[in-house]
Amino acid sequence: MQIFRYKNYAFLKLLSFRILIVLAYQMTAVVVGWHIYEITHDTLSLGLIGLAEVAPYFCCALFAGHAVDHHYSRRLFGGLAATLLCINAVILTVISFGWFVNSSGNNAALWIYGSIAFTGIARAFIAPSYNTLFALILPREEYARASGISSTVIQTGLVLGPALGGLLVGFTSKTTAYAIASLLYLGAIIAMASLRITEPKKPESTTVFSSIAEGLRFVFHSQIVRSALALDMFAVLFGGAVSMLPAFIQDIYHYGPEGLGILRAAPATGAILAGVWLMRHPVHERTGYWLLRAVAAFGFCIIGFALSTHFWVAAVLLLFSGIFDGASVVMRQTILQLATPDNMRGRVSAINGIFIGSSNELGALESGIAARLMGLIPSVIFGGIMTLGVVGITARFAPKLRQLELHHLH
Repeated sequence: MQIFRYKNYAFLKLLSFRILIVLAYQMTAVVVGWHIYEITHDTLSLGLIGLAEVAPYFCCALFAGHAVDHHYSRRLFGGLAATLLCINAVILTVISFGWFVNSSGNNAALWIYGSIAFTGIARAFIAPSYNTLFALILPREEYARASGISSTVIQTGLVLGPALGGLLVGFTSKTTAYAIASLLYLGAIIAMASLRITEPKKPESTTVFSSIAEGLRFVFHSQIVRSALALDMFAVLFGGAVSMLPAFIQDIYHYGPEGLGILRAAPATGAILAGVWLMRHPVHERTGYWLLRAVAAFGFCIIGFALSTHFWVAAVLLLFSGIFDGASVVMRQTILQLATPDNMRGRVSAINGIFIGSSNELGALESGIAARLMGLIPSVIFGGIMTLGVVGITARFAPKLRQLELHHLH
């Protein structure tokens, strides 16, 4: 495809960077979840994984967006973030090997939580760097198609990463899985270093807080951008069933880590199918209409998953949840790329990360607390019902998003 050869294969190199990051991150997420639950056997401890990552992410995200918008090299920030993630994976390898801590004791869990905190710092720079480079490499008329390709590639990582993580833990060891993740992060560093692109001149300097305030004003004054972010944030926040999968696997389905890898991969498999379809058939008409319905269908799938008692039925429902979630992600990312001015992409991506990226971790915390208070299955049903409520509220109070035609943003 011509889009891959654009600007000396720059888009292909950028995608390579992104998928290697996603592969390694998802592998690590599966292994860390299994590792923590193996130590504690407590659903709340799974939620605390999200809190350990999202707290530093919140502290750094807006400053990361400012840095990407107001400094010359976006590549530098992407490479530094990948380097920090690589170092973090090495630390987890050492922890699991038991060189400095007893890998079966609660002190190991504290070390793991501390290591995860550094992941949050690195993640704050990934999306602003990637989205800004994405817009620099491609012409606007290719954004919708490229978003479908990007989503498909990323979701492929979301499929393979959990599956590889589960298989490596099941058939080798946690140490091996962490070590392989560190090598994948190293590959991402190399991919970013090989990217050659002319970046725009450094903009006029401005104070950090006035720059951040400018980005926040843009997001909250744009009903389309604001409502699209809020829709996905609350859907992910309340539909975070994936974080509870280690408990479902061990306490309900009675499978090993291989089963965890399969269920973690199922939503991403569905998202790949959605991305491939939208790559060839971008939704330019009634985009808001289909976005709302995709998120609603996702909520129904989460409720069905909670009510299922058979492993493979649960896997199929998670597959369909991924189809609808993947479709909503592609549409939302295309909307954000087209609606955001070039000089604000870093800051808007950072705000998007707070709305969406951090909602995965907050969703994990919400799911852990709800599971402790309500029980595992009722808490997931509650999350699905809340997702449907969010769709209804957005449809009622955000008519510009509901009536959006994507071609109006070109």
